[in-house]
Amino acid sequence: METVSRFWGVINRKKTLSSDVMDTPLSRCLNTFDMTLLGIGHMIGAGIYVITGTVVKTMAGPAAMLSYAIAGVAAILASLCYAEFGARIPKAGSAYSYTYVTIGEFWAFVIGWNVVLEHLIGVASVARAWSGSVNAIFNDAIKNGTIEHIGRLSHDSPWLSEYPDFVAVLVIVIISAFIITGAKISTGVNNVFTILNAIVMVFIIVGGFYLADLDNWKNDYSGGFFPMGFQGVFGGAAACFYAYIGFEGIAIAGEEARDPERSIPRATLTAMVAVTIIYVVITSALTLMVPYYAVIPAAAYPAAFALRGLEWMKYVVAFGSLFGITTSLVGGLFSLPRSVYAMASDGVFFKFFARVYSRTQTPVYAIAVFSCLAAIMAFLLEIEALVEFMSIGTLMAYTIVAASVIIMRYLPVTKCQFKLKPDVSAANADDTESVSEKSDILKKSKSHDDFGRLKQTFKKFPILKSVEPGNAAILAVVLMLVFMTSFSSLLLFGIEHIQAGAWWSIILLLILAVCIVACFLIIVAHEQNDAFLTFQLPFVPLVPAVSMFCNVTLMLKLSYLTWIRLLIWLAVGLVIYFGYGIRHSLENKPMAAYNHLVSYVGDADMGSRSLTNFAEDVHLQQPIVKENSEFGHPSQGMEDHEMDTDYQRR
Repeated sequence: METVSRFWGVINRKKTLSSDVMDTPLSRCLNTFDMTLLGIGHMIGAGIYVITGTVVKTMAGPAAMLSYAIAGVAAILASLCYAEFGARIPKAGSAYSYTYVTIGEFWAFVIGWNVVLEHLIGVASVARAWSGSVNAIFNDAIKNGTIEHIGRLSHDSPWLSEYPDFVAVLVIVIISAFIITGAKISTGVNNVFTILNAIVMVFIIVGGFYLADLDNWKNDYSGGFFPMGFQGVFGGAAACFYAYIGFEGIAIAGEEARDPERSIPRATLTAMVAVTIIYVVITSALTLMVPYYAVIPAAAYPAAFALRGLEWMKYVVAFGSLFGITTSLVGGLFSLPRSVYAMASDGVFFKFFARVYSRTQTPVYAIAVFSCLAAIMAFLLEIEALVEFMSIGTLMAYTIVAASVIIMRYLPVTKCQFKLKPDVSAANADDTESVSEKSDILKKSKSHDDFGRLKQTFKKFPILKSVEPGNAAILAVVLMLVFMTSFSSLLLFGIEHIQAGAWWSIILLLILAVCIVACFLIIVAHEQNDAFLTFQLPFVPLVPAVSMFCNVTLMLKLSYLTWIRLLIWLAVGLVIYFGYGIRHSLENKPMAAYNHLVSYVGDADMGSRSLTNFAEDVHLQQPIVKENSEFGHPSQGMEDHEMDTDYQRR
C-alpha cells in the first residue's frame, strides 16, 4: 500500500514555478499584433483550405456552416481558459504546462503528448493541402506525372496516399528553414502571407455569393440543407475543431511575447471572434456556389470556381489558398517544436530536444527532427485520414485545460504557486485607526485564508465540512467530467430510445443531469480565489464547465478508428514516460541525486553527515548548466555527466 501511495505521489507531482516566470532562453520579441496574426493565420489556412471540403462533402453538407459555428463557440470558451493560463504562465508548453502546474506530471505528459500529435498531424495535413492546391493549378499534372514515372502508393486506400507527395515534403523543408531563423522572422513571414490571404478571401466571398444558387440548399434530391441530419452537423463540428487549433499557437508563443499578460488574452479573443465569423461566411459561399457532393476536398474553392466556369478565378483562388495554407503551415511548424521543447526542458521527454541554438534562440533539434516526421507523414498519408485524427488530441487538451482552470481557482493559498493581490482583510486586521467607511469595506472583504474553503453559509454541510480545502473541488470536477461523458453518450447514442419515450433512458438521463448539477453546486459552495494579478476568465466555474461539456460531446462524435489510433499513440507515449520521463524529470532530481549518491558511495563511511542531508545539500546547490558558443540547455537541472563530476568533487 505504501508503494502504491508513493507511486501515486510521483505521477501527481506538480511543476515548481521559478520566481521569475518571464525568464527564458527564447527571445521575447512578439507584440500583440504579431500574436493575433499568428493565431488567425494558423486557423484560417487550416480551416478554409483543409477541413472545409472534407466536412462539407462527407459529414454535414451545406450545414457545415453550423458545424463551424458550434465548434467556434466551444473553441472560444476553450480559448478563454487558455488565455487565463497563458497570461499567468507565459511558457511554450501551453496545455502541457498548465496541467503540470495544477494537476500533476503524468496527466501533463499525456496532454503534452497529445498536443505534439495534434501539431504533427496538423503540419502534415496542411502540407498535403498545399500540394493539392499546386496540383489543382497545374490541372493534376504533378499527380499524374508522379504516378506515371514513380508509381502509386495505394489504390483507394483510406489511409495511404494515392501517390508519394514530394511537393508536400519540399514545402515543409522550406518553411522549417524559416522557423529555424527565429521567432521574429517567422512571424514576419506569417504576417505578410496572412494579409495576402485576407485579400484573396474577399474575392472568394464576393465571387461565391455572386454565383450563389439557393437550390443547392433546398434541393430535396441531394438532401437539402441537412443531407446528413443533425448527427452530421455535430460530427462535422467535432472535425471542425481542427480548424481552431491556431489559438493554442498564441499560448505556445507566450514565452516569446514581450507583454504576455496583456498580449495573450487580447490576441486570443480577437483572433477567435474574427476567425469564427470568417468560417461561417466563407463556408456558406462555397455551399451556395456548388452542390455539396461536387466539392473536391483537396482543393475545394479552386475546383468550385472551375466547375462554375470561372477558370481565371480558379487560379486566383488557388494562389490565394497557397498564401493561407502557408500561414497555417508556419503556425504549425512554429508551435510543434516548442511543445516538444517544453516537455524536454522539464526532463519528461528526451533532453536532446531542449537544446536552444544561441544565434537564433530557437530549439533547432526539435524543429529538425519533428519537421522530418511531419514530412514523412505528408509523404505517405491521405489528407482525410489525417484530419479526423487531428481533432481528438485537441479536444482532450481543451477539456483538461478547462478542468484545470476550475481546480486552480479553488486551490487554497498554501497550494497556489501564482502571485496574488495583497490580502486586504489581513492588512486591515493590524490597522489601529478608527473604523471608517473604507476600513469597513475592507473588513467585509474575503481573506486569502478562505480560498478553497466552504462558504460561510455551508460551513456545517455534512461530509464537505471535513474535506481539506481544495480537495472537494478537485473531486467534484473529476466526477462532473465522468457524468458529462455518460450524459453525452446517452444523448448521442441512445437518442432513439429517448425519442421513443423509453422510461429507463429518460430516468437515467435525468439522474445524470442531476449529478452534473450537484457536482457544479459543490464547486460553487466553496470560496473562489479571485486575487490573481493577471487576466481572469469571467463566470468561473460556469464557462469552463460548459467548455468541458462541449469538448466531451464533440469527442464522442469521432469514429472508433480515431480512438484506436489515439490509444496506439498514447501507448507509445506511456512507454517513453515510464521508461525515461518519470526518472529524468526535473521534479525528480532530489531523489535521482540521492539514488546516484547511494550507488556511488556504497558502504563507505560518510562521517557525521547522513546520506539524506548530503542529497538535500546537492539539491539545494546552484545548478550547473552546460554552455558553449552555440548551444545551451535552457533547463535549470544538471546534465547527468555533470552531476557525476559534481558528486566526485564533493
